[in-house]
Amino acid sequence: MKRLAFLLLCLPGILFAQDDAVSESGRDKNLSPYFWVRDASPGADTLPLKSTHVEATLAGVIADVRVTQVYTNTGTTPIEALYVFPGSTRAAVHGLTLTVGERRIEARIQERQQARKTYEAAKSAGKTTSLLEQQRPNVFQMNVANILPGDVVRVELRYTELLVPADGIYEFMYPGVVGPRYSKTPVADATPDDDWVQNPYLPPGTADPAVFTLTVNCLTGVPMRDAACHTHRTDIVYTDPARARITLDPTETTGANRDFILRYRLVGEALQAGLLVSEGRDENFFLAMIQPPARPIAAEPPPRDYLFIVDVSGSMRGFPLETTRTLLRQLLPGLRPQDTFNVLLFSGDSRTLSPHSLPATSANLEAALRLLSGRDGAGGTELLPALRTAFALPRNENLSRIITVITDGYVDIEAQAFDLVRSHANEGNVFAFGIGGSVNRHLIEGLARAGQGEPFIVTDPKEAVAVAKKFHDYIAAPVLTAAKMKFDGLDAYDIEPRSLPDVFAQRPVVVFGKWRGPRTGRLTLQGLTGGAPFATTLDLERAQTVSGDGLSRLWARHRIRQLMDDIASQSTPERIAEVTTLGLGYNLLTRYTSFVAVDEVVRRTGDGLTTVKQPVPLPQGVAPSAIGGGNIPTSPEPGTLALMIAAVVVVLIPLYRRHRSNRTHPSIPGSPRA
Repeated sequence: MKRLAFLLLCLPGILFAQDDAVSESGRDKNLSPYFWVRDASPGADTLPLKSTHVEATLAGVIADVRVTQVYTNTGTTPIEALYVFPGSTRAAVHGLTLTVGERRIEARIQERQQARKTYEAAKSAGKTTSLLEQQRPNVFQMNVANILPGDVVRVELRYTELLVPADGIYEFMYPGVVGPRYSKTPVADATPDDDWVQNPYLPPGTADPAVFTLTVNCLTGVPMRDAACHTHRTDIVYTDPARARITLDPTETTGANRDFILRYRLVGEALQAGLLVSEGRDENFFLAMIQPPARPIAAEPPPRDYLFIVDVSGSMRGFPLETTRTLLRQLLPGLRPQDTFNVLLFSGDSRTLSPHSLPATSANLEAALRLLSGRDGAGGTELLPALRTAFALPRNENLSRIITVITDGYVDIEAQAFDLVRSHANEGNVFAFGIGGSVNRHLIEGLARAGQGEPFIVTDPKEAVAVAKKFHDYIAAPVLTAAKMKFDGLDAYDIEPRSLPDVFAQRPVVVFGKWRGPRTGRLTLQGLTGGAPFATTLDLERAQTVSGDGLSRLWARHRIRQLMDDIASQSTPERIAEVTTLGLGYNLLTRYTSFVAVDEVVRRTGDGLTTVKQPVPLPQGVAPSAIGGGNIPTSPEPGTLALMIAAVVVVLIPLYRRHRSNRTHPSIPGSPRA
């Protein structure tokens, strides 16, 4: 009987093993992350990245960041190191430096394919070389070739980003690790640009061998208050009320497995930037950051229809799903009896609470929570089918619809998801909630932008109450509607964004642009707040001057983001060419431009170069189930499942008959029953 019970316990494993065998023999294996196993290549250093140091300077609303990666070859053979790491979605990456011994080489920006050719030629010639490519706006890949035994190679990348306060709080975020992406792209159909999805992850319980350190210098110009980091243990030292230095506490040894988030306020809730300008020889740039009006006191809003789309896939197992449950326990009670709602859970397939929206009664809200409580997190992250199912659900045409997507965002189909949401933009506003410590912010922010909503990040259950309140405040009444920018007395052009959406958050309205001619004229933001007119004006002559190329890079970065949204909707050679031209002209990393550095000294002759992929830690709170096995479907095909069950039954029946026979006619008198 014990053998029979053991076989029954193994039945799920038998079924999935069978299905995996079918997938390997009958279908192509899909791109998938995997758990790292130490390579047996003789003499190769399989963990070449030894350390990452981040040095950030926050001056006003502009952050300048330097990231230094140190690669060391402790083996006996030359290696090429590949490392996939995250970046801020707002980063304008504008520089890369390669240091080999005493030689320091500044990288050149080139068209992506040309940069790859330059790198490959230098690698083949035995020259130490590095290549930085953008796989997503928040995913970068570093290649460093011809790291000789005993070498210490430093690669430094530099970027600038804009800090925009929300509700009076400034936030600086440095992403720690790229989460494992679920992909349905077959390996046979993948391009070299897709290979980053097949990233190695350290097995659970394995310490990250790369040291991670971080320093932030805050130079606010206005006294700070409430500076704190809730994601990491830190030491904060104030040199004066407007200057602080933040470093990781020495006990923080696993800091790279989650995003670093620093938040602070300014005394008096001051807004640091009204209008910044940068005058150049060929172009003049401005950045307007205009504080919107106070949130209007909302009248009783009309009834609404809410649709919650919730990720319950394998990467959400454990901590992320518990955070999601906590969030929904805060979101659902905010609905009113006159509202309607529905819940769609998705992983490998989708399941809805109801075929149609239900009244937001206490009984129906409890049923929604019970539906989620029965899911533990399993299967692939099939976001696109879930979105299609959601948009196909019937809705009351008399009610405005609020759609919320709750996920960690670990997919590789961001562009397709944005395009799908954009094509249904007239059917409701989309608010996206990113769950976890290393969220795919490119997806979360892009979904909200495409759906004319707002993104939210929930790093742990303790934030759920505040985030839920913020969400309900946002949808109760927008801060500013029908917003537009008016220019008087100046020749403004190349304005970003092209049009201003309704303002939900209590954050500044940000507008970039250029102007021709003298530094005169005014910029006026107009709109409606609570139905009443609103206007505020900034004078170009009184603007604060910013030195350097920061504003030009930030303008170009925002223009590139808009063009990439256009390309996601409809890719054209003209749009790709414009992004490429902006990258080359403003020395920026983009999807179509890369940085390449070559040390012209030939340092390796002959063969013997080993390529190694640097493994990274699993994001904090992400279960091992997030790592797929190549092409493991969430459920077998019905016909395949029936055949596998029949095969198992054929095995079980003889065992059961033998068991019954042994009970009736024991072969050994006095022997215990099996």
